[in-house]
Amino acid sequence: MLGAYERFRTKLGAAITYCMVYSLSGILPLYIVNEYPKSGGTWLAQMLGQALGIPFPRTNRFPMVRSSVIHSHYPKHRGMKNTIVIWRDGRDVMVSLYHHCFFLSKNEPTGSPFMEIIRNDLPFANYENIRENLPAFIEYFFTRQRYPSFTWAEFVRRWYGRKGITYVRYEDLNRDTPGQLRRVISKLTGKNVGSEKVAKVTQELSFERLSGRRRGEENKNSFLRKGIVGDWRNYFNKEASECFDLHAGDELILLGYESDRSWVAGQQ
Repeated sequence: MLGAYERFRTKLGAAITYCMVYSLSGILPLYIVNEYPKSGGTWLAQMLGQALGIPFPRTNRFPMVRSSVIHSHYPKHRGMKNTIVIWRDGRDVMVSLYHHCFFLSKNEPTGSPFMEIIRNDLPFANYENIRENLPAFIEYFFTRQRYPSFTWAEFVRRWYGRKGITYVRYEDLNRDTPGQLRRVISKLTGKNVGSEKVAKVTQELSFERLSGRRRGEENKNSFLRKGIVGDWRNYFNKEASECFDLHAGDELILLGYESDRSWVAGQQ
């Protein structure tokens, strides 16, 4: 886990970035990739920075007062410019968060204090029993969680349908990475990036290249765990489905991930 100095540095860097985003986004050409945690925002921000040739200072580093890509989990708009919101099926988000909280290696640079809080709040007897633990984990993230300070459903409601926002779905980015990256850049800048450059960026920052594994080959201890769409089907039981539907079923339908609630009854 992060030491005291690293935690202080991370919080200070995040505070400075927050002030920059809300005061300078209309002055500096900042490109803000905003997401609910574990929705693919870091991956998109990396590709965007490399394709545009501008820095992407990670969240645990101090921001640069110049054109750059900012990645975060902002709950409100407040007049931000050049903002990309990345959606992901909330059920996959819950599964990814579970692995992140309970299995992420201490050697990973992406650890954060909130992981320690969640592990203390949810002392499951066996963290490997994901199907049994997941309903309580989902309930926690919709009713008791302290980070972030808003739920997946609240994030969807606050950001859905806003004018001037560029939206992208993790599932589409996963399916057609070059095409989605070019679309995002075109909407943000009004310019077209060459297909060769985009292909090079997406190849260099692909799951396979970054993780050293094929998509679907799991490493529970890695930030880049599995890299697939629809993994929730491997872990959700009927209780988990009903719990998620209770708290975020409307938002799941709003984003088009389901057309109705028939998926709930289909779980075993």
